[in-house]
Amino acid sequence: MRIILVRHGQPHIALSPKASHAGFADYIGAYEEAGLAPANLPPQELRDLVRELDHVFTSDRPRSLQSAAVLAPTAMLTTDPLFAEAPLATPCIPLLRMAVPKWAVVSRILWHAGFAPGIENARAAGHRAEKAADILIARAREAGSAVLVAHGYFNFMIGRRLAKLGFVRTGSHQARYWNTVIYESKP
Repeated sequence: MRIILVRHGQPHIALSPKASHAGFADYIGAYEEAGLAPANLPPQELRDLVRELDHVFTSDRPRSLQSAAVLAPTAMLTTDPLFAEAPLATPCIPLLRMAVPKWAVVSRILWHAGFAPGIENARAAGHRAEKAADILIARAREAGSAVLVAHGYFNFMIGRRLAKLGFVRTGSHQARYWNTVIYESKP
């Protein structure tokens, strides 16, 4: 069995603007609604990897849906909010302006420490990742392989679950667009 986890392509939004905590909160909302940048196409190696697949799972975020459609234009897409990114809260740190990737790192660390006001906490997201892994495993058992086009951190969380279940990883989870990690069951 093979499970392929793909991070979406580059969204159509500025990637590293500087922002205050309030600006970062606005940015998160805009990022969630952003579609795929028009010129951002998947690498040929990735297209070759999924060429024969007739089914692709994706989150319900525009950048993931559009990425899946570009990557596998003839495949049936199964869209589910279960595969959405683990959320980020915005810590209120007055007078501080940082690039949004730095805000994201601070927010993710605080989220793991329990800061999740009004959003899904780390434990709940972990349970959601387990359910997502189970869906992908069921598809891989049925079809031999499964592919998910979703989000970097949530893919990482799913990957942790797959590794605990004995799947062997090829590749590494990185914050690159179109990043691909393959998990295979041991023979």
